[in-house]
Amino acid sequence: MQRQLANMKQSLFDQGYLDEQFIQLEELQDDTNPNFVEEVVTLYYRDSVRLIQNIENALDKNPLDFAKLDSHMHQFKGSSSSIGARKVKIECTQFREYCRAGNGEGCKRTFQQVKKEYATLKKKLEAYFQFARQAGPIEKACRPK
Repeated sequence: MQRQLANMKQSLFDQGYLDEQFIQLEELQDDTNPNFVEEVVTLYYRDSVRLIQNIENALDKNPLDFAKLDSHMHQFKGSSSSIGARKVKIECTQFREYCRAGNGEGCKRTFQQVKKEYATLKKKLEAYFQFARQAGPIEKACRPK
């Protein structure tokens, strides 16, 4: 089961869903807090509901306030970066570029992609953590190949 879990995690890196920050979180996990990474990721998903709602509300305004949109997305990108959500972070960067260019259609289109990557990662991480709980405690985190 440990090997399957390691392969599952490796595939998240290979497919570009996670980056080095996720490994750094794992390195903070120890016997006194064995579920640290899962707790951090759970907090990320709970807090990001509000950030996504703020962006959706700002995208409904006419005219668009690109400074406000950029500010909201900056927060969301920072949160996503903190857990190593690589694809989400890339889409956030694209969204912010559209904000700077004043491209409302680009923002709306990219936001749909942000939400898609966010939801996909959530499903994959939920499956990963569920499997990790079944597999039991893991040895110290190691860097992906």
